[in-house]
Amino acid sequence: MSCYFMVTVYVDQPEKRAAYDEYIARVRPIVEKNGGKYLVRSEKIETFAGNWKPDRIIVIRFPDRNTLERCFGSEEYRAIAPLRTESVRTQAVIIDED
Repeated sequence: MSCYFMVTVYVDQPEKRAAYDEYIARVRPIVEKNGGKYLVRSEKIETFAGNWKPDRIIVIRFPDRNTLERCFGSEEYRAIAPLRTESVRTQAVIIDED
């Protein structure tokens, strides 16, 4: 069953945006090499209800949870993760298909 990884990104420190942009450029090939398919990568977000207003949303489909965990646990990914963790605030969920 497919597994989805959804991330909301908050750019609270615009002066660190360059590091996050580098992360964006470097993460895509890692995700795709590890079986992930981007469904959504956008900053064009309109709040529909409530006060939820991330600056960016990403949704990635993986063939299964093991593939997702292998991707984000890889040495290659861990090497670039600080570009994200030190520049933006994120929240992420993993969604397994029923």
